[in-house]
Amino acid sequence: MLNEKVAQLLNTQVNKEFYSAYLYLDFANFYVEQGLNGFANWYQVQAQEERDHAMLFIQYMQNNDAKVTLEAIDKPDIALHENIDALKAGFTHEQYVTGLIHAIYEAAYEAKDFRTMQFLDWFVKEQGEEETNASDLIKKMELFGSDPKSLYMLDQEMAARTYTAPSLVL
Repeated sequence: MLNEKVAQLLNTQVNKEFYSAYLYLDFANFYVEQGLNGFANWYQVQAQEERDHAMLFIQYMQNNDAKVTLEAIDKPDIALHENIDALKAGFTHEQYVTGLIHAIYEAAYEAKDFRTMQFLDWFVKEQGEEETNASDLIKKMELFGSDPKSLYMLDQEMAARTYTAPSLVL
């Protein structure tokens, strides 16, 4: 049985992960409108990852007899004007999600819930990767985004991203 506070934070994280998927789909739509289908692909893959993260949290809760309550998912409300705007917003969002994961980890630690801590270890590592990827995208856009030919090549690089489902054992 999960600690009540830990279960509540895990349930909230389900909603946050689905919101992340919505946010990244919004970014993908922005890039389609800009004619940058590679960037749109990158964020569509990112949205799929976030959806799967939510499903992992749900499965973990169900495996531990915790009630899952699905809440309304907020509409993304980030104003996007320049190509770099979504990249910067994505980096800020990943930092926010890292903070959420750390808060759950801290609550699990305080409750001596070692199973949840072990479950979260994968997410802690994943968030490090997410922040690095987001930061790298900003750097690339800052370096190459003002040159049309370089932006085209960068967009082609983003188009090559494919989705790989997480292999986390619950």
